[in-house]
Amino acid sequence: MNKILIKGVLLDSVIQDILIEGNLITQTGSNLRAENAKIIDGGNKAALPAFYNMHTHSAMEILRGYADDMALMPWLQDKIWPVEGKMTEEDVYWGTKFACLEMIKSGTVLANDMYWHWHGEARAAQEMGIRMINGFTVLDLLDDSRLPQIQAEVEKVYEASQNYGELVELSLAPHAIYTVSEKTLIWTADYARNHGLRLHIHVAETEHEFLECQKKHGLTPIEYLDKIGILGEDVIAAHMIWLSEHDFELVKKHNLTVVHCPVSNMKLSSGIFKYQEYQKRDIPVCVATDGCSSNNNLDLFEEMKFAALLPKIAGGNPEIAPAAEIYKTTTINPARALGLAAGEVKAGNLADIILIDLENLNLIPQHNLSSNLVYSAHADCVSTTICNGKVLMEERKIPDEKVIVRNFRRVVQALT
Repeated sequence: MNKILIKGVLLDSVIQDILIEGNLITQTGSNLRAENAKIIDGGNKAALPAFYNMHTHSAMEILRGYADDMALMPWLQDKIWPVEGKMTEEDVYWGTKFACLEMIKSGTVLANDMYWHWHGEARAAQEMGIRMINGFTVLDLLDDSRLPQIQAEVEKVYEASQNYGELVELSLAPHAIYTVSEKTLIWTADYARNHGLRLHIHVAETEHEFLECQKKHGLTPIEYLDKIGILGEDVIAAHMIWLSEHDFELVKKHNLTVVHCPVSNMKLSSGIFKYQEYQKRDIPVCVATDGCSSNNNLDLFEEMKFAALLPKIAGGNPEIAPAAEIYKTTTINPARALGLAAGEVKAGNLADIILIDLENLNLIPQHNLSSNLVYSAHADCVSTTICNGKVLMEERKIPDEKVIVRNFRRVVQALT
């Protein structure tokens, strides 16, 4: 069994050791010993749970900086979709490998993803060693005559998904109510539930979506999804900005996983997430980066900072969204939403751990570690990243990094 022993690391304000056996944390404490274990020196470092990015489009790394300062629909229709239409599986593979590099270097070991060329992303995630809930994108542009083709593709990818190992999980990802017909939405939800898959969807992202849904159906987007039977505890709903009072009741009733993408929402001027309203109703929130074309990075340290600041200015109260609370939105909240024994570094949990360098200038002085992590830390504070008991990065070194960067540059040049 693979063993890792982290010696003399700061954990829960105490210098101690962490023993990893297989993919689990088996012990924490002083003076731990283990035969044939890989030893990692934890001196001047703190051990923390690795981050989980609950909504992104990994291979959109290819389009970072390609189409900025635009509203959502012109951005999608005029810039993003035309280039995505030219992408091959190999392009998406290298785009995702590069995204995994950025995530690993910033302490992220799980991506809840949604993109094209499912196998390209799955191969990349599997090789890089991260966890990926890999959403098969469902989109018919409101033409349900395309459903038979979608059904055949979903069946095919479901069969093939069994071959990617425990870290790559298939989900179904109907893009949004404005790009997927009602018939296709209903079939997708039924298929997912019959096969034990999660649903991942953009919901209530813009005012335009909210108003158009009311105009067309006499319902808000949340009410519409409830009416046609889509909502449930297996749904991961990204953005969730434009909600009515009744919508919040439905979110609570169905135990949706709510994902907040503050940087993307500010950049696309989509609206302000009602953080206080979720907290008031005790609805857990997860924070995510969205894709690199609308962020433009995958650094969850930065995302946490914006997630903490935005509700303070929106609510006119600096006490809203304290750092310790926001920190949970990338660790324990997503772990609980996904039903994983993770989100905390303790015996019995999955060995998804990062070590941060306490000598990094952004972490000095250390009056309050939670505050430092949310308000001043950046990706380069992470020295070591471990996922499922495997070291993916040590002292900021990742195998084959130069090869990945070289091939990624080649793909970008060919496409754009």
